[in-house]
Amino acid sequence: MMHILKRCSAIVFCTVFLISCAGPQVSQYANEKPALDLSEYFNGTLDAYGIFTDRSGAVVKRFTVVIQANWQLVDGKKVGTLDESFDYSDGSKQKRIWKITEVSPGKYIGRADDVVGDANGASAGNALNWAYTLALPVDGTIYHMQFNDWMYLITPKVMINRAKMSKFGIDLGEVTLSFYKR
Repeated sequence: MMHILKRCSAIVFCTVFLISCAGPQVSQYANEKPALDLSEYFNGTLDAYGIFTDRSGAVVKRFTVVIQANWQLVDGKKVGTLDESFDYSDGSKQKRIWKITEVSPGKYIGRADDVVGDANGASAGNALNWAYTLALPVDGTIYHMQFNDWMYLITPKVMINRAKMSKFGIDLGEVTLSFYKR
């Protein structure tokens, strides 16, 4: 019995180790240009165009977003408000207002009404990575979905965003967005 427990422990350790090493780290983008300054890019009016794809890669929804963004200095920290208005291809609309605080250089905490707890973000070079749980309504039921959200500044006006959505560690779909700063 002890032999089986040791073997199971080794398998669990290896699995956790491999999963933790599997994804990119934001620090690997530290030398990429143009450098992303979140409070500079998300300031003013931005337009975004996106799709949601399911696990098979099929497009399930298309949408556009208009973002009104501004930043203020509060208690010595940069605090941004991103007021997002979504229009979906099925005619539905959605509103999300993010409050983002830069807690230290390149480290952020974000909050929104449909985000469970805090969104934690880190940036380096041209990249930003967010991790958060979103309360997603589907057919009258709210599901808590985990998002691993990557943004890459391509030019001073264009950013590409890929967000993988999962539940219980199982990938369920992906959101792809392109942002354009007016």
